[in-house]
Amino acid sequence: MFTRLTTALLLLVAATAALAQPTEAAFDTKARAAYVYDLTTDTVLLTKNADVPLPPASMSKLMTLDMLFEALQDGRVTLDTRFPVSTRAKNMGGSTMFLNETDRPTVEELIQGIIVLSGNDASVVVAEGLAGTEEAFARLMNERAREMGLTNSTFANSSGWPDPGQRMSMRDLGKLATRLITQFPEYYGYFAQKEFVYDGRAPENRYNRNPLLGKGIGADGLKTGHTVEAGYGLVASAKQGNRRVVVVISGLESERDRAEEAERLINWAFRQFVQKTVLDKGEEIARAEVWMGESDSIGLVVPEDVSILVPATLRKELDAEVIYNTPIEAPIAAGQELGRLVISRKGLDPVTVPLVADRDVPRGSFVPRLRTAAQVLLTRFLGETPVFN
Repeated sequence: MFTRLTTALLLLVAATAALAQPTEAAFDTKARAAYVYDLTTDTVLLTKNADVPLPPASMSKLMTLDMLFEALQDGRVTLDTRFPVSTRAKNMGGSTMFLNETDRPTVEELIQGIIVLSGNDASVVVAEGLAGTEEAFARLMNERAREMGLTNSTFANSSGWPDPGQRMSMRDLGKLATRLITQFPEYYGYFAQKEFVYDGRAPENRYNRNPLLGKGIGADGLKTGHTVEAGYGLVASAKQGNRRVVVVISGLESERDRAEEAERLINWAFRQFVQKTVLDKGEEIARAEVWMGESDSIGLVVPEDVSILVPATLRKELDAEVIYNTPIEAPIAAGQELGRLVISRKGLDPVTVPLVADRDVPRGSFVPRLRTAAQVLLTRFLGETPVFN
């Protein structure tokens, strides 16, 4: 049967001036949709219409970059590979890298053109270079999105150009940003690049559109977006100390609103939540009865330090529940997962931590096994409670 034990984890949090600010429960954003995620502790801090498929504008270029980074990682292209520029790519409107049909930009130049200049032409060049046509590339984008678990995303093009088939949710954009940060560290640095000029063209347009770069808040990516339908949006990430957060917003009314709201959300994420180590590796959380073993009980311990994010205003305790099957049948190996610890936090999703055996428990010899069998018989026929020893 399952055994559930409710306990409390004491957590002392120092009082600071920030405690006077609104708590996470009272926080809201004027963005039409939003998703705020603490990557370091795998904690979702805020959602607002986060699973609604919306027009992503140029933020969907992150998917094009992901597929290009995959091609780099598996050796299909290198940073020095050159792609041709089609008339279709050259004729793209909106933000561009100012390419023409005589150009042969390198993959590295195209990466910078997409990230810094938000080049629609560069996105089409990448699509055609990897898949032959942009339509074929869009089909690959949809297949890859499904494989990656982006369940509320569909793609009709590589650039985010307005199209009824171009939709992404804020949560999907957050997942994609997290993947770019964690899976492609060798290329992530391009997102912090503040300016880029291709072949001396239009130097007045050389600046990265990300309004958070250089503000001293640890921002180092990722991508802005804007169309009339989508409004102003941003996929942002910032690192302060050991923590990294990802912020995705959409539907703002102006560039200024976008910049101010993104910075406000980043500051809120870092100031209103603190990371605490609440359990040490090997710390015993509970003891479980053992069936048919040389020992009658075993300790359930955490296999690693347990570090979680909690609201800064939390002063006293966290609720926790231990869940495991009892009795546990021998043999048992040290480190074998036997149960789980579920920690509840105010205003945040619960954290589930595996609990493992603290040592080996071999199956019992003939005598203890015979004694155990006798105890079961006594229980069944005499109604006595077995004693494990």
